[in-house]
Amino acid sequence: MARHDASSAEVLVYSYKDGVLAKLAHDLKMTVERFTLNVDDATQKIDATFEAGSLKLVCRCKDGRDEPGGFNMIETAAIHSNIEKDVLESKKFPEIRFVSTSVEPDREGFRVTGDLTLHGKTKSVRANVTRAGDRWITDLRLHQPDFGIKPYSAMMGALKVQADVRVTVSVPV
Repeated sequence: MARHDASSAEVLVYSYKDGVLAKLAHDLKMTVERFTLNVDDATQKIDATFEAGSLKLVCRCKDGRDEPGGFNMIETAAIHSNIEKDVLESKKFPEIRFVSTSVEPDREGFRVTGDLTLHGKTKSVRANVTRAGDRWITDLRLHQPDFGIKPYSAMMGALKVQADVRVTVSVPV
């Protein structure tokens, strides 16, 4: 069984600004710092657990690229607090879990279908996994309201985060 964690794999989450005051905000790139992702060599079944409270800010993004410069400590603390308390409610829902229900060959990779439990709700998700050099990569969009998550909003909705977030997972071949 192949076992991956943050020492060999990477899980990134991207959120995108929205609303009338979006020009004042930033798209964000975050990383999941604590997780385990197991792939059964015989069945290709995938079982992954992610600690919701370990989602941490990496940087802001602009036009799909990492933007140099960072947030100060106060901004970073406020973002982490909003994610933990208002968005993911990580004390109430500390674990995010994915269990595959099927893994099928698909051209240059695989099509993985499975059950994702996030924020106390389980939904079926599907993702394509492709090879990029010595890594397997998947890139999927999650609609937060599908999991009972209210996207972050401030200033009476004039500044908010889009309902869809992008999640990428990269593991060694």
